[in-house]
Amino acid sequence: MLISIATGVGLQRKIREKITLFNGHIEISNYDNNSSQVSLNPISKDQDFYPNFTNVPEVIHIQGVASKAGIIRTETNFEGVVVKGVGADYDWTPFKEYIIEGTLPNFAEDKISREILISEYIANRLRLSVGDKIVTYFLKNEIKYNIRSFSLVGIYNSGFEQFDKSIVYSDIRHIQKMNKWKENEVGSFELFVDDFSNLNAINEKVYVTIPSTLDSNTVSQKFPGLFQWIKMFDFNIIGIIGIMIIVAIINMITAILVLILERTQLIGMLKALGAPNKTIRKIFLYNASYIILKGLFWGNLIGIGLIGLQYFFDLVKLDPTNYYVKSAPVFITLPQIVLLNVGTLIVCVLVLWIPSIIISKIAPIKAIKFN
Repeated sequence: MLISIATGVGLQRKIREKITLFNGHIEISNYDNNSSQVSLNPISKDQDFYPNFTNVPEVIHIQGVASKAGIIRTETNFEGVVVKGVGADYDWTPFKEYIIEGTLPNFAEDKISREILISEYIANRLRLSVGDKIVTYFLKNEIKYNIRSFSLVGIYNSGFEQFDKSIVYSDIRHIQKMNKWKENEVGSFELFVDDFSNLNAINEKVYVTIPSTLDSNTVSQKFPGLFQWIKMFDFNIIGIIGIMIIVAIINMITAILVLILERTQLIGMLKALGAPNKTIRKIFLYNASYIILKGLFWGNLIGIGLIGLQYFFDLVKLDPTNYYVKSAPVFITLPQIVLLNVGTLIVCVLVLWIPSIIISKIAPIKAIKFN
């Protein structure tokens, strides 16, 4: 049960973390029909909610971004990409663990940066390595295009092929210049919140705060299929825990029945001496509780030990094509461990009260003669 919770919740958190890595928790964009990844109409940074969303304290960070479709071309090949322009306000902290070669780009300087960050997937297809010059073509109109030359400073691998196939990172000022936007204009704002479980309620607060010309959407609204799939893990966890509790109950009922049969003569003698049924039942329930506690101790020791081994050494590997991660992530909290143990103990003890009723049916004379 511990392992099912740790792996299920761990996988949910890791996949969710990767999705929000590229999109934020909430996106503020123009109120239009643009459903593509490319930014069409600009939004001014001169907003009451930027750079600090004071009206909604649950928002811990906000950053302006813009995207533009392009084609990276080499001497032998080419690849269509979505260039995501970011600026000095972009939080690279979650990205650090996914850098496999080179460094993160620096877009905080006054001069427009030529640095670019691409995925390992694109780098392998185009046979690029850190330090190479990358020529990228951006469509200007039906017959003209813009050309930008970048210097590859870093390669990342998020394990999320859906995003790794297309997204590369550059200075947002390139997109502003090509789109003839002002320096304080962006394509959209990405917001990060302090409590993902309360995301919908926070988004409602954000929506009523921003101007009527802007719209806000959560990452789960943007990728409903992925988040519906993630929610299915909850059913797996509940199903496994339910099955294990049923197995535990059956085992404990069998154990207490065996204890009662082995101690039938003792039950008869206690009844002959005047012990009430309730007292005798408590003796067997206390004994059964000791067996349960002993099992919980070893179960916790083995379960937490296996979770620790997976956490530190990544022993169980997964196919990133199907699970979006290279190894099985694990996550469990102390309250979850305590709740699981207490719940299992209470359920088993309550259920054991039923077979202990047999004790009241045992006649003292027949029990003393029982062999």
